[in-house]
Amino acid sequence: MADTTASDPRDVNSELRSPLLEPGKKSSEPEKLCIDEMLRMYCGEFGWWQLKHFVLTSLAWALEAFHTMVMIFADREPGWSCVSGSGCDATAKTVCGFEPGSWDWTGGSSSSTISEWGLVCGYKYRVGLAQACFFGGCMIGAGIFGHLSDSKLGRKGSLTVVCILNALFGCLTAFSPNYWTYVLLRVLTGFSTGGVGLCAFVLATEPVGPTKRGIAGMSTFYFFSTGIALLSGIAYIFQSWRTLYIASSIPSLLFLVIVLPFISESPRWYLVRGKVKEALTLMHNIAKTNGKHLPDGVVLALDEEINKDSNYEQPCKEQLEIKEAISGSLIDVVRSPITCTRLVLAVAINFLCSVVYYGLSLNVVNLETNLYLNVLLNAVAEMPAYTITAVLLDKFGRKPLAIGTLWFSGFFCFSGSLMTGVGIWKIVRMACGILGIFGMAGTYNLLFIYTAELFPTVVRNAALGCATQAAQMGAILAPFVVVLGGGLPFVVFGVCGTLGGILAFYLPETLHKPLYDTMGGMEDGERACRAV
Repeated sequence: MADTTASDPRDVNSELRSPLLEPGKKSSEPEKLCIDEMLRMYCGEFGWWQLKHFVLTSLAWALEAFHTMVMIFADREPGWSCVSGSGCDATAKTVCGFEPGSWDWTGGSSSSTISEWGLVCGYKYRVGLAQACFFGGCMIGAGIFGHLSDSKLGRKGSLTVVCILNALFGCLTAFSPNYWTYVLLRVLTGFSTGGVGLCAFVLATEPVGPTKRGIAGMSTFYFFSTGIALLSGIAYIFQSWRTLYIASSIPSLLFLVIVLPFISESPRWYLVRGKVKEALTLMHNIAKTNGKHLPDGVVLALDEEINKDSNYEQPCKEQLEIKEAISGSLIDVVRSPITCTRLVLAVAINFLCSVVYYGLSLNVVNLETNLYLNVLLNAVAEMPAYTITAVLLDKFGRKPLAIGTLWFSGFFCFSGSLMTGVGIWKIVRMACGILGIFGMAGTYNLLFIYTAELFPTVVRNAALGCATQAAQMGAILAPFVVVLGGGLPFVVFGVCGTLGGILAFYLPETLHKPLYDTMGGMEDGERACRAV
Protein backbone atom coordinates (compact mmCIF):
# COMPACT_ATOMS: atom_id res chain seq x y z
CA MET A 1 0.00 0.00 0.00
CA ALA A 2 1.39 3.43 -0.98
CA ASP A 3 2.40 5.87 1.69
CA THR A 4 -0.13 8.70 1.55
CA THR A 5 2.08 10.96 3.63
CA ALA A 6 4.80 11.09 0.99
CA SER A 7 5.57 14.64 0.14
CA ASP A 8 4.77 16.02 -3.29
CA PRO A 9 7.84 16.80 -5.47
CA ARG A 10 6.57 20.37 -5.88
CA ASP A 11 6.71 20.79 -2.08
CA VAL A 12 10.31 19.60 -2.08
CA ASN A 13 11.24 22.10 -4.79
CA SER A 14 9.44 24.81 -2.88
CA GLU A 15 11.39 23.94 0.28
CA LEU A 16 14.65 24.04 -1.67
CA ARG A 17 13.86 27.50 -3.07
CA SER A 18 12.47 29.09 0.07
CA PRO A 19 15.81 29.66 1.87
CA LEU A 20 16.94 31.73 -1.14
CA LEU A 21 14.13 34.28 -0.68
CA GLU A 22 14.15 37.16 1.74
CA PRO A 23 11.96 36.46 4.78
CA GLY A 24 8.45 37.82 4.39
CA LYS A 25 8.86 38.72 0.73
CA LYS A 26 7.24 37.01 -2.23
CA SER A 27 9.28 36.42 -5.36
CA SER A 28 6.60 37.87 -7.61
CA GLU A 29 5.81 40.94 -5.48
CA PRO A 30 5.62 44.01 -7.79
CA GLU A 31 7.51 47.23 -7.16
CA LYS A 32 5.00 49.87 -6.17
CA LEU A 33 5.90 53.42 -7.28
CA CYS A 34 4.20 56.78 -7.64
CA ILE A 35 4.49 58.60 -10.99
CA ASP A 36 7.33 60.92 -9.92
CA GLU A 37 9.48 57.98 -8.81
CA MET A 38 8.66 55.98 -11.93
CA LEU A 39 9.68 58.90 -14.13
CA ARG A 40 12.90 59.41 -12.21
CA MET A 41 13.95 55.74 -12.01
CA TYR A 42 12.74 54.20 -15.26
CA CYS A 43 10.98 56.46 -17.78
CA GLY A 44 13.09 59.63 -17.85
CA GLU A 45 12.11 63.01 -16.43
CA PHE A 46 12.32 65.01 -19.66
CA GLY A 47 13.18 62.92 -22.68
CA TRP A 48 12.06 63.02 -26.28
CA TRP A 49 8.48 62.02 -25.36
CA GLN A 50 8.08 64.87 -22.85
CA LEU A 51 9.72 67.39 -25.21
CA LYS A 52 7.36 66.56 -28.08
CA HIS A 53 4.31 66.47 -25.82
CA PHE A 54 5.31 69.72 -24.08
CA VAL A 55 5.79 71.67 -27.33
CA LEU A 56 2.58 70.41 -28.94
CA THR A 57 0.48 71.08 -25.84
CA SER A 58 1.99 74.50 -25.15
CA LEU A 59 1.05 75.68 -28.64
CA ALA A 60 -2.40 76.24 -27.14
CA TRP A 61 -0.94 79.24 -25.27
CA ALA A 62 -0.53 81.01 -28.61
CA LEU A 63 -4.26 80.47 -29.19
CA GLU A 64 -5.04 82.13 -25.87
CA ALA A 65 -2.85 85.08 -26.87
CA PHE A 66 -4.75 85.42 -30.17
CA HIS A 67 -8.19 85.51 -28.57
CA THR A 68 -7.12 87.76 -25.68
CA MET A 69 -4.97 90.36 -27.41
CA VAL A 70 -7.02 90.63 -30.61
CA MET A 71 -8.99 93.40 -28.84
CA ILE A 72 -5.94 95.66 -29.04
CA PHE A 73 -6.30 95.79 -32.82
CA ALA A 74 -10.03 95.21 -33.27
CA ASP A 75 -10.98 97.89 -30.71
CA ARG A 76 -8.30 100.42 -31.63
CA GLU A 77 -9.18 104.03 -32.40
CA PRO A 78 -8.05 104.66 -35.99
CA GLY A 79 -6.85 107.96 -37.35
CA TRP A 80 -9.21 110.47 -38.91
CA SER A 81 -9.07 113.33 -41.39
CA CYS A 82 -11.26 116.31 -42.13
CA VAL A 83 -13.47 116.46 -45.18
CA SER A 84 -12.39 119.28 -47.47
CA GLY A 85 -14.46 122.43 -46.99
CA SER A 86 -16.30 121.15 -43.91
CA GLY A 87 -14.77 123.60 -41.46
CA CYS A 88 -13.28 120.75 -39.43
CA ASP A 89 -10.13 121.54 -37.39
CA ALA A 90 -7.45 119.04 -38.47
CA THR A 91 -5.21 120.01 -35.51
CA ALA A 92 -7.74 118.87 -32.91
CA LYS A 93 -6.91 115.78 -30.82
CA THR A 94 -10.47 114.44 -30.89
CA VAL A 95 -13.47 114.45 -33.18
CA CYS A 96 -15.80 115.31 -30.31
CA GLY A 97 -17.79 118.46 -31.13
CA PHE A 98 -17.43 118.14 -34.89
CA GLU A 99 -20.48 117.93 -37.10
CA PRO A 100 -21.28 114.45 -38.50
CA GLY A 101 -19.91 114.13 -42.02
CA SER A 102 -17.21 116.76 -41.49
CA TRP A 103 -14.53 114.09 -40.99
CA ASP A 104 -13.76 110.51 -42.09
CA TRP A 105 -12.02 107.56 -40.44
CA THR A 106 -8.69 106.58 -41.95
CA GLY A 107 -9.12 103.19 -43.57
CA GLY A 108 -12.90 103.41 -43.56
CA SER A 109 -15.50 102.51 -40.94
CA SER A 110 -14.72 98.78 -41.13
CA SER A 111 -11.19 99.13 -39.75
CA SER A 112 -12.26 98.77 -36.09
CA THR A 113 -15.29 98.44 -33.83
CA ILE A 114 -14.81 102.06 -32.74
CA SER A 115 -15.09 103.43 -36.25
CA GLU A 116 -17.97 101.13 -37.23
CA TRP A 117 -20.18 101.77 -34.20
CA GLY A 118 -19.00 105.27 -33.27
CA LEU A 119 -17.51 104.34 -29.89
CA VAL A 120 -16.07 107.79 -29.25
CA CYS A 121 -16.81 110.75 -27.03
CA GLY A 122 -19.81 109.85 -24.85
CA TYR A 123 -19.69 106.21 -25.98
CA LYS A 124 -15.98 105.66 -25.40
CA TYR A 125 -16.67 103.79 -22.16
CA ARG A 126 -18.14 100.95 -24.22
CA VAL A 127 -14.67 99.99 -25.45
CA GLY A 128 -13.54 99.38 -21.86
CA LEU A 129 -16.83 97.65 -21.09
CA ALA A 130 -16.31 95.10 -23.86
CA GLN A 131 -12.80 94.42 -22.56
CA ALA A 132 -13.98 94.02 -18.98
CA CYS A 133 -16.77 91.65 -20.09
CA PHE A 134 -14.25 89.49 -21.94
CA PHE A 135 -12.15 89.09 -18.80
CA GLY A 136 -15.33 88.42 -16.84
CA GLY A 137 -16.03 85.52 -19.18
CA CYS A 138 -12.44 84.31 -18.67
CA MET A 139 -12.98 84.36 -14.92
CA ILE A 140 -16.09 82.16 -15.15
CA GLY A 141 -14.55 79.80 -17.69
CA ALA A 142 -11.36 79.29 -15.67
CA GLY A 143 -13.37 78.09 -12.68
CA ILE A 144 -15.68 75.79 -14.66
CA PHE A 145 -13.06 74.20 -16.89
CA GLY A 146 -10.66 73.94 -13.98
CA HIS A 147 -13.21 71.69 -12.27
CA LEU A 148 -14.13 69.76 -15.43
CA SER A 149 -10.50 68.96 -16.24
CA ASP A 150 -10.06 67.47 -12.76
CA SER A 151 -13.22 65.38 -13.10
CA LYS A 152 -14.71 63.39 -15.98
CA LEU A 153 -13.55 65.48 -18.95
CA GLY A 154 -9.88 65.27 -18.08
CA ARG A 155 -7.11 67.61 -19.17
CA LYS A 156 -7.14 66.70 -22.87
CA GLY A 157 -10.94 66.54 -23.05
CA SER A 158 -11.28 70.00 -21.53
CA LEU A 159 -8.62 71.41 -23.87
CA THR A 160 -10.53 69.96 -26.83
CA VAL A 161 -13.79 71.56 -25.73
CA VAL A 162 -12.32 75.03 -25.13
CA CYS A 163 -10.56 75.02 -28.51
CA ILE A 164 -13.81 74.11 -30.28
CA LEU A 165 -15.68 76.89 -28.46
CA ASN A 166 -12.89 79.39 -29.14
CA ALA A 167 -12.97 78.70 -32.88
CA LEU A 168 -16.78 78.87 -32.95
CA PHE A 169 -17.28 82.05 -30.92
CA GLY A 170 -14.25 83.77 -32.45
CA CYS A 171 -15.59 83.30 -35.99
CA LEU A 172 -19.13 84.29 -34.98
CA THR A 173 -17.77 87.53 -33.47
CA ALA A 174 -16.75 88.60 -36.98
CA PHE A 175 -20.44 88.63 -37.97
CA SER A 176 -21.73 90.72 -35.05
CA PRO A 177 -24.53 92.95 -36.37
CA ASN A 178 -24.26 95.44 -33.51
CA TYR A 179 -22.24 96.37 -30.43
CA TRP A 180 -24.24 94.41 -27.85
CA THR A 181 -24.05 91.19 -29.87
CA TYR A 182 -20.32 91.81 -30.10
CA VAL A 183 -20.08 92.12 -26.30
CA LEU A 184 -22.05 88.89 -25.81
CA LEU A 185 -19.81 86.94 -28.18
CA ARG A 186 -16.70 88.38 -26.49
CA VAL A 187 -18.04 87.14 -23.15
CA LEU A 188 -18.54 83.67 -24.63
CA THR A 189 -15.08 83.75 -26.21
CA GLY A 190 -13.65 84.77 -22.84
CA PHE A 191 -15.50 81.88 -21.20
CA SER A 192 -13.67 79.35 -23.36
CA THR A 193 -10.38 81.25 -23.44
CA GLY A 194 -10.21 81.16 -19.64
CA GLY A 195 -9.66 77.41 -19.76
CA VAL A 196 -7.12 77.19 -22.60
CA GLY A 197 -3.90 78.12 -20.84
CA LEU A 198 -5.06 76.48 -17.63
CA CYS A 199 -5.64 73.06 -19.23
CA ALA A 200 -2.59 73.32 -21.49
CA PHE A 201 -0.25 74.18 -18.63
CA VAL A 202 -1.26 71.27 -16.40
CA LEU A 203 -1.37 68.81 -19.31
CA ALA A 204 2.10 69.87 -20.48
CA THR A 205 3.82 69.73 -17.07
CA GLU A 206 2.25 66.72 -15.30
CA PRO A 207 4.19 64.08 -17.32
CA VAL A 208 7.49 65.88 -16.56
CA GLY A 209 9.75 64.63 -13.77
CA PRO A 210 10.14 66.59 -10.51
CA THR A 211 13.60 68.07 -11.18
CA LYS A 212 12.66 69.27 -14.69
CA ARG A 213 9.11 70.40 -14.01
CA GLY A 214 9.99 73.90 -12.84
CA ILE A 215 11.90 75.04 -15.89
CA ALA A 216 9.39 73.31 -18.18
CA GLY A 217 6.49 75.13 -16.55
CA MET A 218 8.31 78.44 -16.77
CA SER A 219 8.87 77.91 -20.50
CA THR A 220 5.16 77.77 -21.36
CA PHE A 221 4.87 81.56 -21.39
CA TYR A 222 7.27 81.82 -24.33
CA PHE A 223 4.42 80.42 -26.42
CA PHE A 224 2.05 83.12 -25.12
CA SER A 225 4.48 85.92 -25.97
CA THR A 226 5.19 84.35 -29.36
CA GLY A 227 1.44 84.27 -29.98
CA ILE A 228 1.20 88.00 -29.29
CA ALA A 229 4.10 88.68 -31.67
CA LEU A 230 2.48 86.56 -34.40
CA LEU A 231 -0.85 88.31 -33.84
CA SER A 232 0.74 91.69 -34.58
CA GLY A 233 1.76 90.34 -37.99
CA ILE A 234 -1.69 88.85 -38.62
CA ALA A 235 -3.33 92.16 -37.67
CA TYR A 236 -1.00 94.05 -40.00
CA ILE A 237 -2.13 91.85 -42.90
CA PHE A 238 -5.86 91.86 -42.05
CA GLN A 239 -6.71 95.50 -41.40
CA SER A 240 -10.49 94.97 -41.07
CA TRP A 241 -11.59 93.95 -37.58
CA ARG A 242 -14.05 91.39 -38.94
CA THR A 243 -11.52 89.56 -41.11
CA LEU A 244 -9.04 89.79 -38.22
CA TYR A 245 -11.37 87.86 -35.91
CA ILE A 246 -11.71 85.08 -38.49
CA ALA A 247 -7.96 84.99 -39.13
CA SER A 248 -7.18 84.80 -35.41
CA SER A 249 -9.75 82.02 -34.86
CA ILE A 250 -8.65 79.68 -37.65
CA PRO A 251 -5.50 78.59 -35.73
CA SER A 252 -7.80 77.05 -33.10
CA LEU A 253 -9.32 74.83 -35.81
CA LEU A 254 -5.87 73.91 -37.10
CA PHE A 255 -4.79 72.99 -33.56
CA LEU A 256 -7.80 70.70 -33.19
CA VAL A 257 -7.16 68.87 -36.47
CA ILE A 258 -3.37 68.83 -36.74
CA VAL A 259 -1.97 68.98 -33.18
CA LEU A 260 -4.50 67.59 -30.69
CA PRO A 261 -4.55 63.98 -32.04
CA PHE A 262 -0.85 63.70 -31.12
CA ILE A 263 -1.33 64.87 -27.52
CA SER A 264 -1.82 62.31 -24.74
CA GLU A 265 -3.95 62.52 -21.63
CA SER A 266 -2.11 63.08 -18.36
CA PRO A 267 -1.00 59.83 -16.63
CA ARG A 268 -1.72 61.51 -13.28
CA TRP A 269 -5.34 62.11 -14.26
CA TYR A 270 -5.64 58.47 -15.38
CA LEU A 271 -4.27 57.31 -12.04
CA VAL A 272 -6.53 59.40 -9.78
CA ARG A 273 -9.55 58.45 -11.91
CA GLY A 274 -8.84 54.76 -11.29
CA LYS A 275 -7.65 54.01 -14.84
CA VAL A 276 -4.43 52.35 -13.75
CA LYS A 277 -4.07 50.24 -16.91
CA GLU A 278 -4.19 53.34 -19.15
CA ALA A 279 -1.73 55.17 -16.89
CA LEU A 280 0.74 52.28 -16.88
CA THR A 281 0.45 51.82 -20.65
CA LEU A 282 1.27 55.50 -21.12
CA MET A 283 4.27 55.22 -18.77
CA HIS A 284 5.57 52.26 -20.82
CA ASN A 285 5.18 54.39 -23.96
CA ILE A 286 7.09 57.27 -22.34
CA ALA A 287 9.94 54.96 -21.34
CA LYS A 288 10.11 53.35 -24.80
CA THR A 289 10.14 56.70 -26.63
CA ASN A 290 12.84 57.99 -24.29
CA GLY A 291 15.02 54.97 -25.02
CA LYS A 292 14.53 53.47 -21.56
CA HIS A 293 12.89 50.33 -20.18
CA LEU A 294 10.09 50.02 -17.64
CA PRO A 295 10.23 46.55 -16.02
CA ASP A 296 7.08 44.44 -16.03
CA GLY A 297 7.20 44.03 -12.25
CA VAL A 298 6.63 47.74 -11.59
CA VAL A 299 3.13 49.03 -10.85
CA LEU A 300 1.69 52.51 -10.34
CA ALA A 301 0.19 53.57 -7.05
CA LEU A 302 -1.17 56.74 -5.50
CA ASP A 303 1.10 58.48 -3.04
CA GLU A 304 -1.29 57.92 -0.12
CA GLU A 305 -1.28 54.16 -0.81
CA ILE A 306 2.51 54.09 -0.58
CA ASN A 307 2.50 56.26 2.55
CA LYS A 308 -0.07 54.15 4.38
CA ASP A 309 1.27 50.70 3.69
CA SER A 310 4.55 49.69 2.07
CA ASN A 311 3.99 45.98 2.91
CA TYR A 312 0.89 45.12 0.95
CA GLU A 313 -0.50 41.95 -0.47
CA GLN A 314 0.10 41.36 -4.15
CA PRO A 315 -2.96 42.65 -6.04
CA CYS A 316 -4.69 40.63 -8.65
CA LYS A 317 -4.64 41.67 -12.31
CA GLU A 318 -8.03 43.37 -12.11
CA GLN A 319 -6.90 45.45 -9.12
CA LEU A 320 -3.80 46.58 -11.00
CA GLU A 321 -5.81 47.73 -13.99
CA ILE A 322 -8.96 49.17 -12.42
CA LYS A 323 -9.39 51.13 -9.21
CA GLU A 324 -12.09 53.32 -7.83
CA ALA A 325 -11.85 56.86 -9.17
CA ILE A 326 -10.78 59.51 -6.68
CA SER A 327 -12.23 62.97 -7.17
CA GLY A 328 -11.92 66.28 -5.43
CA SER A 329 -13.33 69.80 -5.50
CA LEU A 330 -12.81 73.23 -4.03
CA ILE A 331 -14.88 72.09 -1.05
CA ASP A 332 -12.14 69.58 -0.23
CA VAL A 333 -9.53 72.31 -0.63
CA VAL A 334 -11.35 74.58 1.82
CA ARG A 335 -11.90 71.78 4.36
CA SER A 336 -8.20 71.05 4.68
CA PRO A 337 -6.30 73.65 6.76
CA ILE A 338 -3.18 73.14 4.63
CA THR A 339 -4.76 73.68 1.22
CA CYS A 340 -7.25 76.30 2.44
CA THR A 341 -4.46 78.63 3.55
CA ARG A 342 -2.58 78.02 0.32
CA LEU A 343 -5.66 78.77 -1.78
CA VAL A 344 -6.37 82.08 -0.03
CA LEU A 345 -2.77 83.21 -0.46
CA ALA A 346 -2.59 82.04 -4.10
CA VAL A 347 -5.83 83.84 -4.95
CA ALA A 348 -4.70 87.09 -3.31
CA ILE A 349 -1.25 87.06 -4.94
CA ASN A 350 -2.63 86.25 -8.40
CA PHE A 351 -5.16 89.08 -8.07
CA LEU A 352 -2.51 91.64 -7.06
CA CYS A 353 -0.11 90.44 -9.74
CA SER A 354 -2.76 90.78 -12.45
CA VAL A 355 -3.65 94.34 -11.44
CA VAL A 356 0.00 95.33 -11.89
CA TYR A 357 0.65 93.33 -15.06
CA TYR A 358 -2.39 94.48 -17.04
CA GLY A 359 -2.34 97.93 -15.49
CA LEU A 360 1.26 98.59 -16.51
CA SER A 361 0.51 97.23 -19.98
CA LEU A 362 -2.14 99.94 -20.38
CA ASN A 363 -0.40 102.70 -18.43
CA VAL A 364 3.21 102.59 -19.70
CA VAL A 365 4.23 105.22 -22.25
CA ASN A 366 4.24 103.57 -25.68
CA LEU A 367 7.13 103.65 -28.14
CA GLU A 368 6.91 106.28 -30.87
CA THR A 369 6.11 103.77 -33.58
CA ASN A 370 2.98 102.25 -35.03
CA LEU A 371 0.65 100.04 -33.04
CA TYR A 372 1.75 96.78 -34.64
CA LEU A 373 5.43 97.38 -33.87
CA ASN A 374 4.57 98.42 -30.30
CA VAL A 375 2.76 95.16 -29.60
CA LEU A 376 5.56 93.14 -31.19
CA LEU A 377 8.25 94.87 -29.10
CA ASN A 378 6.25 94.55 -25.88
CA ALA A 379 5.86 90.81 -26.45
CA VAL A 380 9.57 90.36 -27.16
CA ALA A 381 10.52 92.48 -24.13
CA GLU A 382 8.80 90.04 -21.75
CA MET A 383 10.84 87.05 -22.92
CA PRO A 384 14.06 87.91 -21.00
CA ALA A 385 12.01 87.92 -17.79
CA TYR A 386 10.87 84.37 -18.53
CA THR A 387 14.45 83.28 -19.22
CA ILE A 388 15.88 84.80 -16.05
CA THR A 389 13.19 83.36 -13.77
CA ALA A 390 13.51 79.94 -15.44
CA VAL A 391 17.27 79.92 -14.87
CA LEU A 392 16.98 81.04 -11.24
CA LEU A 393 13.94 78.90 -10.38
CA ASP A 394 15.75 75.75 -9.29
CA LYS A 395 18.69 77.65 -7.82
CA PHE A 396 16.82 79.89 -5.39
CA GLY A 397 13.44 78.15 -5.18
CA ARG A 398 9.87 79.24 -5.91
CA LYS A 399 9.24 81.26 -2.77
CA PRO A 400 12.31 83.56 -2.76
CA LEU A 401 11.94 84.18 -6.50
CA ALA A 402 8.25 85.07 -6.13
CA ILE A 403 9.03 87.53 -3.35
CA GLY A 404 11.96 89.00 -5.27
CA THR A 405 10.12 89.59 -8.56
CA LEU A 406 7.08 91.08 -6.81
CA TRP A 407 9.20 93.51 -4.81
CA PHE A 408 11.34 94.30 -7.85
CA SER A 409 8.22 95.38 -9.73
CA GLY A 410 6.82 97.22 -6.70
CA PHE A 411 10.05 99.19 -6.23
CA PHE A 412 10.09 100.52 -9.79
CA CYS A 413 6.36 101.28 -9.67
CA PHE A 414 6.90 103.43 -6.56
CA SER A 415 9.87 105.05 -8.30
CA GLY A 416 7.70 105.82 -11.32
CA SER A 417 5.13 107.56 -9.11
CA LEU A 418 7.80 110.06 -8.05
CA MET A 419 8.63 111.11 -11.61
CA THR A 420 6.88 113.94 -13.39
CA GLY A 421 5.56 113.64 -16.93
CA VAL A 422 7.75 116.35 -18.48
CA GLY A 423 11.21 116.44 -19.99
CA ILE A 424 13.73 113.76 -19.16
CA TRP A 425 11.60 112.55 -16.24
CA LYS A 426 8.96 111.38 -18.72
CA ILE A 427 11.53 108.96 -20.17
CA VAL A 428 12.61 107.88 -16.68
CA ARG A 429 8.97 107.17 -15.78
CA MET A 430 8.61 105.11 -18.94
CA ALA A 431 11.73 103.13 -18.00
CA CYS A 432 10.30 102.51 -14.51
CA GLY A 433 7.10 101.19 -16.07
CA ILE A 434 9.02 98.86 -18.40
CA LEU A 435 11.12 97.52 -15.51
CA GLY A 436 7.97 97.12 -13.45
CA ILE A 437 6.25 95.00 -16.10
CA PHE A 438 9.52 93.12 -16.65
CA GLY A 439 9.47 91.97 -13.01
CA MET A 440 5.76 91.23 -13.01
CA ALA A 441 6.02 89.17 -16.22
CA GLY A 442 8.50 86.96 -14.37
CA THR A 443 6.09 86.69 -11.43
CA TYR A 444 3.15 85.84 -13.66
CA ASN A 445 5.18 83.05 -15.24
CA LEU A 446 6.36 81.73 -11.88
CA LEU A 447 2.90 81.74 -10.28
CA PHE A 448 1.55 79.11 -12.66
CA ILE A 449 4.12 76.47 -11.77
CA TYR A 450 4.14 77.51 -8.09
CA THR A 451 0.35 77.31 -7.75
CA ALA A 452 0.23 73.96 -9.57
CA GLU A 453 2.77 72.49 -7.15
CA LEU A 454 0.89 73.69 -4.07
CA PHE A 455 -2.09 71.36 -4.65
CA PRO A 456 -2.56 67.61 -5.33
CA THR A 457 -3.66 66.17 -8.67
CA VAL A 458 -7.31 65.60 -7.67
CA VAL A 459 -7.86 69.35 -7.14
CA ARG A 460 -4.93 70.91 -9.01
CA ASN A 461 -6.87 72.33 -11.94
CA ALA A 462 -9.74 73.44 -9.71
CA ALA A 463 -7.33 75.38 -7.47
CA LEU A 464 -5.41 76.74 -10.45
CA GLY A 465 -8.71 77.74 -12.02
CA CYS A 466 -9.68 79.60 -8.85
CA ALA A 467 -6.35 81.46 -8.89
CA THR A 468 -6.85 82.24 -12.58
CA GLN A 469 -10.30 83.62 -11.78
CA ALA A 470 -8.69 85.97 -9.27
CA ALA A 471 -6.23 87.06 -11.94
CA GLN A 472 -9.10 87.84 -14.30
CA MET A 473 -10.71 89.97 -11.60
CA GLY A 474 -7.45 91.90 -11.41
CA ALA A 475 -7.52 92.33 -15.18
CA ILE A 476 -11.05 93.77 -14.95
CA LEU A 477 -9.96 96.23 -12.26
CA ALA A 478 -6.74 97.37 -13.99
CA PRO A 479 -8.36 99.74 -16.56
CA PHE A 480 -10.19 101.57 -13.78
CA VAL A 481 -6.88 102.13 -11.96
CA VAL A 482 -5.35 103.56 -15.12
CA VAL A 483 -8.19 106.09 -15.36
CA LEU A 484 -6.86 107.73 -12.18
CA GLY A 485 -4.11 109.27 -14.29
CA GLY A 486 -0.90 110.99 -13.24
CA GLY A 487 1.29 109.18 -10.73
CA LEU A 488 -1.58 107.53 -8.83
CA PRO A 489 -1.66 104.34 -10.93
CA PHE A 490 2.03 103.79 -10.18
CA VAL A 491 1.32 104.15 -6.47
CA VAL A 492 -1.45 101.55 -6.66
CA PHE A 493 0.76 99.17 -8.64
CA GLY A 494 3.61 99.66 -6.17
CA VAL A 495 1.34 98.84 -3.23
CA CYS A 496 0.02 95.73 -5.00
CA GLY A 497 3.51 94.45 -5.81
CA THR A 498 4.82 95.03 -2.29
CA LEU A 499 1.78 93.47 -0.64
CA GLY A 500 2.01 90.46 -2.94
CA GLY A 501 5.60 89.90 -1.88
CA ILE A 502 4.63 90.04 1.80
CA LEU A 503 1.87 87.44 1.28
CA ALA A 504 4.31 85.15 -0.55
CA PHE A 505 6.29 84.87 2.70
CA TYR A 506 3.51 82.66 4.09
CA LEU A 507 3.58 80.13 1.23
CA PRO A 508 5.66 76.94 1.61
CA GLU A 509 8.61 76.16 -0.63
CA THR A 510 7.83 73.46 -3.23
CA LEU A 511 11.30 73.04 -4.76
CA HIS A 512 12.21 69.31 -5.08
CA LYS A 513 8.92 68.28 -3.47
CA PRO A 514 6.73 65.68 -5.23
CA LEU A 515 3.50 66.45 -7.06
CA TYR A 516 1.04 64.83 -4.66
CA ASP A 517 -1.85 62.81 -6.10
CA THR A 518 -4.48 63.00 -3.35
CA MET A 519 -5.42 65.19 -0.40
CA GLY A 520 -4.49 62.40 2.01
CA GLY A 521 -1.15 61.90 0.30
CA MET A 522 -0.34 65.59 0.63
CA GLU A 523 -1.29 65.71 4.30
CA ASP A 524 0.81 62.62 5.05
CA GLY A 525 3.74 64.04 3.10
CA GLU A 526 3.58 67.43 4.81
CA ARG A 527 3.40 65.80 8.24
CA ALA A 528 6.45 63.72 7.39
CA CYS A 529 8.34 66.87 6.32
CA ARG A 530 7.50 68.66 9.57
CA ALA A 531 8.60 65.63 11.59
CA VAL A 532 12.08 65.64 10.04
